[in-house]
Amino acid sequence: MAVRELTEVRRRIASAVQRAGRQPSDVTLVVVSKGRSDSEVQQLYDNGLRLFAENRAEALASRLGGRLPVDITWHFVGSVQRRKVKVIGPSVELLHSMDRARLEEPWAQLPDPPPVLLQVNIAAEPQKHGYPPAQVMEAAQRLVDLGVPVRGLMILPPAPGMAEDSRSWFTELAAIGARLRARHPAAVELSMGMSDDFEVAIECGATIIRLGRAIFGTGEPDIGAR
Repeated sequence: MAVRELTEVRRRIASAVQRAGRQPSDVTLVVVSKGRSDSEVQQLYDNGLRLFAENRAEALASRLGGRLPVDITWHFVGSVQRRKVKVIGPSVELLHSMDRARLEEPWAQLPDPPPVLLQVNIAAEPQKHGYPPAQVMEAAQRLVDLGVPVRGLMILPPAPGMAEDSRSWFTELAAIGARLRARHPAAVELSMGMSDDFEVAIECGATIIRLGRAIFGTGEPDIGAR
């Protein structure tokens, strides 16, 4: 039952925050609801959650056109097709996956482009999207010049065998994030940490964690969350 899992996740978040000497308000939980029913989302809403994410434009449109409460805040965590920018953009508060130069101008052309996180291909995995670390500063400046608010960084690191396997990737992203903030002070977010490693991510400075399986249980893995 998702509510029971949510209680356990909240306990684990609180413990990780305490170990890291941080405040609970430092970490935002985003529940990735890919493939889950509206009733499952509603159940979590009834237990205090207001922030959810989808990874496909069609799924997001379906959520918005359904019977879910209108005060849910939606993020988008999947790779964005350029032809779907006008579907996704007006519906989300934050795009986690600004992942390539060809997406920058279409996003900037939205009437009021929502803030973005730059997705960093931290391990240079050929099957994944994202800017190489060396291109992050240049990409952020281009987006700012285009009028797109840059709020920070996001990664999908290699799937860990154990949680500690992700620590080096999280530490590296935090270092890149510090350099980015020095140039763009509003870029404060680090979206990193999923079901297998979110506690380590919190210890390394994550401000946003994206959880799917940890909330909903086993099943088809989420894109943008594990």
